[in-house]
Amino acid sequence: MGRGASIVKVRFRRWQRDDLSFSGTRPYITYENCIESPPMSEPAIRLTVFLAVFASMAVLELVAPRLERDAMRGALKSKRWLTNLAMVIISSVALRIIFPLAAVGTAAWVQSQGWGLLPLFGLNPLISGILAFVILDFAVWLEHVASHKVPIFWRIHRVHHADVGFDVTTALRFHPVEILLSMFWKALIIILIGPQVLSVLIFEIVLNGSAMFNHANIKLPLWADRLMRFAIVTPDMHRIHHSIEVNETDSNYGFNLSIWDRLFGTYLDQPKSGYDGLEIGLGKWRDEKPSELGWSLKLPFQ
Repeated sequence: MGRGASIVKVRFRRWQRDDLSFSGTRPYITYENCIESPPMSEPAIRLTVFLAVFASMAVLELVAPRLERDAMRGALKSKRWLTNLAMVIISSVALRIIFPLAAVGTAAWVQSQGWGLLPLFGLNPLISGILAFVILDFAVWLEHVASHKVPIFWRIHRVHHADVGFDVTTALRFHPVEILLSMFWKALIIILIGPQVLSVLIFEIVLNGSAMFNHANIKLPLWADRLMRFAIVTPDMHRIHHSIEVNETDSNYGFNLSIWDRLFGTYLDQPKSGYDGLEIGLGKWRDEKPSELGWSLKLPFQ
């Protein structure tokens, strides 16, 4: 994971200029011990993992659903899925146009400039990578708290919470403006700490996968849920955060590591009405409007 010694190296395809810049570079990951294999780009790696995790969660939702409600089956489920999937496509296109380097590209650019705090300490690459992962995870948790506490951010983030169902596609239901703001925030943290490119790639893949996992409508054995909660956010734990009850929404902010909610007193073990009685969404909108793409995209401006 260190410079020169890493099994992973980053190449840059220069599109318009010879200098390393936000508009002219794109990171490519190649494995030096797989010389005969063609280089695999960072977007291709992430897309492959995304499709694998999404398909796995979708199948598990059919096999072992946690909640069986109208919003998570039949015609309404299909309508929700189309809207939520359309939103992630729109957000991805907007991100590629406005901020093409994203998190991994920013890390490569920062590394080429020799910026950031972590390189100053001369840490073992593995330790440095773990620290970067933990710092980035805390930054995402902090951003999530701010999206609930700061009114203008909540106007945008409530698009995510307006979903009347709770399944793997809810993890993808974020307004394009929120996706852009989130990426700029992560880029700022990356510039500050100067993490290795591989650690950022791993973080982005894990964050995306864990979000789909903890939003999935799957039923885990109680013992497994209890055990996993000591380290990561489980579906039952995060489902509480999507309750219509304000005090429950104001809890369990984690997307990946569960430690932050425990440390800062925002962890809630069980919903007041139990999981079977838990109402998902926002109290103001209990009809099918949140399942409409146009309505969801316009919500922050209403």
